[in-house]
Amino acid sequence: MAGKVAREYSIVIDVPGRTLFLFQGSRQYRSYPVAVGKPSTPTPRGTFTIVEKVENPGEVYGPKLLALSKPYYSIHGTNAPQFIGQAVSNGCVRMYNHHIEEVYARVEVGTIVRIPGQAEAWHGPGPGGRQDAPGGRIYYVRPGDSLWSIASSHGTTIEELLRLNPGIKRPDLIYPGQKIWLP
Repeated sequence: MAGKVAREYSIVIDVPGRTLFLFQGSRQYRSYPVAVGKPSTPTPRGTFTIVEKVENPGEVYGPKLLALSKPYYSIHGTNAPQFIGQAVSNGCVRMYNHHIEEVYARVEVGTIVRIPGQAEAWHGPGPGGRQDAPGGRIYYVRPGDSLWSIASSHGTTIEELLRLNPGIKRPDLIYPGQKIWLP
């Protein structure tokens, strides 16, 4: 069962938008405001996995902690909820305690956590993301998709998809749950 759940849910963290997106399969399940690393101790970018789930990790971490495969970094609750939405942490992602409880209950060890870097900016739903597709159609990337397969199945070209999606800097680097604007 745990393996099924780990593949069922994934997390994308939009650091500039200070939002954590929880995906169920290729669909956005929920979004949550978060605090992220300050400029001197930024939240790391990349693709990680949850390697440990910890209950009652200590007062400053709130009631739950999700340790990432990047050593010393995690997603956790907080004892200072007034800072959610700000860049104040030492790199970890802080959530309201009731929100970390919700996420903790749905994810398992092995769940993918993606934190896009500037070269692969997140243009998904939430603060700063475009809300209306230029052509009126949106496609959510599924596991196994490539930009070529998406273009082919929707009767367009990779070049046209790149024109409509300026946030895609590397055509070979797309990920499940990513929103793609279609012509």
